Amino acid sequence: MRRENQSHVSEFLLLGLPIWPEQQGMFFALFLAMYLTTVLGNLLIILLIRLDPRLHTPMYFFLSHLALTDVSFSSVTVPKMLMIMQTQDQSIPYAECITQIYFFIFFACIDNLLLAVMAYDRYVAICHPLHYAIIMRDELCICLLAVSWLLSCAYALTHTLLLAQLYFCSDSIIPHFFCDYAALLKLSCSDTSLNELVTFTAGAMILIFPLSGILVSYGRIGVSILRVPCTKGICKALSTCGSHLSVVSLFYGTIMALYLSSSSGQSQDKDIIASVMYTVVTPMLNPFIYSLRNRDMTLALGSLFRNNNFFAK
Repeated sequence: MRRENQSHVSEFLLLGLPIWPEQQGMFFALFLAMYLTTVLGNLLIILLIRLDPRLHTPMYFFLSHLALTDVSFSSVTVPKMLMIMQTQDQSIPYAECITQIYFFIFFACIDNLLLAVMAYDRYVAICHPLHYAIIMRDELCICLLAVSWLLSCAYALTHTLLLAQLYFCSDSIIPHFFCDYAALLKLSCSDTSLNELVTFTAGAMILIFPLSGILVSYGRIGVSILRVPCTKGICKALSTCGSHLSVVSLFYGTIMALYLSSSSGQSQDKDIIASVMYTVVTPMLNPFIYSLRNRDMTLALGSLFRNNNFFAK
């Protein structure tokens, strides 16, 4: 298509969730409650880890950053979705849309990498318990966190800069509740082959390598458990694996559901439902998984409430 028939749009229109107008109020209250639960639950985890000395370990250091990432990830899309439901103003400026895509990819990538780092931490704690304090020293933890942030920043920035080079036709309607990267590629009048190539290659690497690291870590943990009797220290470290495995299953399960719904040519509604699970439900459930399935977190929560009751008296 010729350049004169192309345009640099100033805004897009988000169609939002596929719900009837009379259901808007009910769904607004539902998603507002879910978002507040996500924010308060994850901030509570960060507070507990900050205040309780028993939680000043590498695993909870990474967990606090995972909680912060979940809050940020949910905040990228949910407030805009709620605003659209409340005001019925479906427009989103071009710059805001590109910014939303950047932070969506950025925090999703950090989530992915942090889960892999936490799996490595559990591997060291269970397979090398005597050297755990030496291996997982503060310098390595900060280094792993910094690498996760830098890789995520580079990955998100690459996609965003390539997207910013595209031109868009007069059709600027996005059939989603946020600026979906794949949907924007379909709206573009430009050649998107480079964007698709980078999405396929870099996306596969940023997803497969961390997942492979998680699988290898837990594979070695399984072999170690079968070989060596479970001592008290190893059993305590192993008890935290259940929470992490639940979060990993939820994270990659929703990604798989999102990928299958998109690639199988199913209806747009099913794609949006899968995206809601990934962007809204998963960050909300993570605090409950780590609070209810983790003895250390439960004890820290009990101590916090007891201390508050003591000061209240």
